[in-house]
Amino acid sequence: MKLLAAGAVFAVLASTAGAVASKPPSLAGCPVFPATSVWNTPVDRLPVAAASARTIAAIGVAGHVHADFGSGLYDGSRIGIPFVVVHGAQTPKARVSFDYAGESDPGLYPIPANVPIEGAPAHANTGDRHALIVDRDSCTLYELYALHRSNGGWAAGSGAIWNLRTNTLRPKGWTSADAAGLPILPGLARWDGDASTGRIDHALRFTVARSRRADIYPARHEAGRSSDPALPPMGLRVRLKAAVDISRLPRQARIVAQALKTYGMIVADNGSSWFIGGAPSPHWSNDQLHALGGLTGADFEVVDTSKLRP
Repeated sequence: MKLLAAGAVFAVLASTAGAVASKPPSLAGCPVFPATSVWNTPVDRLPVAAASARTIAAIGVAGHVHADFGSGLYDGSRIGIPFVVVHGAQTPKARVSFDYAGESDPGLYPIPANVPIEGAPAHANTGDRHALIVDRDSCTLYELYALHRSNGGWAAGSGAIWNLRTNTLRPKGWTSADAAGLPILPGLARWDGDASTGRIDHALRFTVARSRRADIYPARHEAGRSSDPALPPMGLRVRLKAAVDISRLPRQARIVAQALKTYGMIVADNGSSWFIGGAPSPHWSNDQLHALGGLTGADFEVVDTSKLRP
């Protein structure tokens, strides 16, 4: 039997979910992973998972969706997980010491002096302190968790380096800058080149208060403490039900909601349930995004993504 190349395998699998975009989302001239990436694959045609109702109930049927991103400051800090684009050849490279060195990618990280860190400026020393860096010259994504200065250099909880042109996953059992061992950037609602075009053509990341001690594709790492089968594992994908009327939502909220119908969102970390990740931008309207709070857990269903697994 003739074997298919990795890209062809993903294309065949993706065809069972929906039409694959001819072009993937892009940023600074780089693809945000290939069009065949699981992040960029529509799931609106996939079946509902058998245990959907039970899992949604465990996450919270009455819980409200919250856009954990926006414009300006909240309590003195930027709203969302920021990222920065650099020219790798012009940015000083730094070695980073890691708390979880065995599950982090060693090497030099192009960290600019003014690298934006999640939680800054008011809460720069607390929280997850994610830092996301895109090298536009090599189309490489560098992601760091709990980044801080140490002895004149840099230290972090963990770090991951991603080639934005490939679908390569973390080794099984490895974390990343996110608990699920997934990249963060492709799951963020971004303004430039994303929502600014009138649509978001990729899945989003979200958090749940409690997760099962398990992970499913594309996640590589578990973060829960319970074996309760009702709880969601890392990597679980949900989507907004097709019958949910989003026509009356303000434009920005409607763009996000449509992405939730077409691409869904993936459990990436533990946190507040139904909190959707995004990058801060002055172009977001906090009032419009707040309208997403009209959606509740009852409006979602778990997707059977077994056919997306290579």
